[in-house]
Amino acid sequence: MTDEPASPDDVVVQVRELSKVYPGVTALSNVEFDLRRGEIHALIGENGAGKSSLIRILSGDSRPSAGVLRVNGKLEHFSSPQDARRAGIVTVFQELSIVPALTVAENVVLGNQPATDLLGRIYSRRLARERTRSVFQTLGVSIDPDCRAETLSTGEMQLVEIARALLLDAPVLILDEPTASLSDSEAARLLDIMVRLRNAGKSLIFVSHRLGEALKVADRITVLRNGERVETRERHQVADTSELIQMMVGGRLERLFPTPNTNIGGVLFSAEGLTRRGKFEDISFAIRSGEILGFSGLVGAGRTEVMRSIIGADPLDAGRIVKHGVHFRVRDPRHAIETGIAYLSEDRKGAGLVLSLSGYENIVLSAMPRMFRSGYVNWTRVRAVASEIAQRMRFRGQLGSMTSTYSGGNQQKIAIGKCILSGADLLIFDEPTRGVDIGAKAEIYQLLHEAAEAGAAVVVVSSELPELMNIAHRILVMSAGRITGSFARSEFDEKTLLAAAFAGHAGANDKAPESLAA
Repeated sequence: MTDEPASPDDVVVQVRELSKVYPGVTALSNVEFDLRRGEIHALIGENGAGKSSLIRILSGDSRPSAGVLRVNGKLEHFSSPQDARRAGIVTVFQELSIVPALTVAENVVLGNQPATDLLGRIYSRRLARERTRSVFQTLGVSIDPDCRAETLSTGEMQLVEIARALLLDAPVLILDEPTASLSDSEAARLLDIMVRLRNAGKSLIFVSHRLGEALKVADRITVLRNGERVETRERHQVADTSELIQMMVGGRLERLFPTPNTNIGGVLFSAEGLTRRGKFEDISFAIRSGEILGFSGLVGAGRTEVMRSIIGADPLDAGRIVKHGVHFRVRDPRHAIETGIAYLSEDRKGAGLVLSLSGYENIVLSAMPRMFRSGYVNWTRVRAVASEIAQRMRFRGQLGSMTSTYSGGNQQKIAIGKCILSGADLLIFDEPTRGVDIGAKAEIYQLLHEAAEAGAAVVVVSSELPELMNIAHRILVMSAGRITGSFARSEFDEKTLLAAAFAGHAGANDKAPESLAA
């Protein structure tokens, strides 16, 4: 069943027989796609299905190998993102383009700087702040326009990217995994904004691995698989997410979440009174071998900051950590790996991978000292080990290519594979399934389960409550830099967890809004 034809006047963006071929790889093959005026069109598929290649072409970031692109009926040949913006298309990519040294306001108006004179020669900080505050108010975001972007969490940076796009007021907006690094409440707010934009006449292409979100807000849904369009359907023609999954993977996904490990050992790691002024205060917890411990909370709650301090990436002002009964302080991330602590950053591009290296090299990077103690690197073994872990991660692509050429989801798989191979017995995963398709999520959950079964202690920071509630033995909730709740598996309840997430902002006895708790 395909979508009903629209009149030419209703079509804003039209793609016909679009193909994109890279050396050795066909990313897109004769894809048909169109975007109507005043609609949200969801684009879904597994990592490597061709979604990223399609939106790069539509955004002017890449040229097609063949095919036709029309915008408002006019034939277009984009050579750059500037060409796409002139045609009315603005894209918010999954990979962030924030300038850390600039303020939030300067990042929001980047490329669209306000001026005090008619010739546009004198930059106006006042207007930049005012426009930033205005668009943040639309988004329902509370971020100081004058703070440095480098102080923001990944989720907050994502909101800055979206604010920048909204400020351009383009008729076509492409959102590539915009909710991947947001908590459930921030994601719900963004979906509401998307609906308001659609109702105001904007046209949106929405790329997401959160299939429930696509079903909630999309007017139509297009599924890609192996670089080809499988089908385009009106929303009312899709029964549920299971039907979308079958279209994506070409069959049924038997099981998403593994049965939790029951072989829990003694305390492997504990943190006592960890404090970093202005970020978090008096954080104490313990985790046992074989246990998966979840950290939940809103964006900016301090979860990532705690994990970065544990691995020595950021300094602690107070507190101590104990591993296997030994009290010590990690000097830096290299020392963390040496002491058996592996960390997957939520910012894979900035801190998780070396994008100029190949997939082979990135996967074995943390395991090199353990695999090749003599200093001699056996590249045959490197390729064999990396290929094995990549196969388990359902990686699709060329491991010999530079990691910068991979889709966001494939980069995430490489980063996780690197942690798994490190040999660490304390694994800290910050948003491990961000930007990853449903099939790969199942593989990641299985890998986390296997690591716990093998005796590792696994910490998972996630903005997706259903994810934590299905994989974790316990969940700690952070709010405003403090732990506001600790819940055993038998106590998991979405409303209670959300209330704890809001406790530091609205008072410990306040409940989360009904729209979020429902």
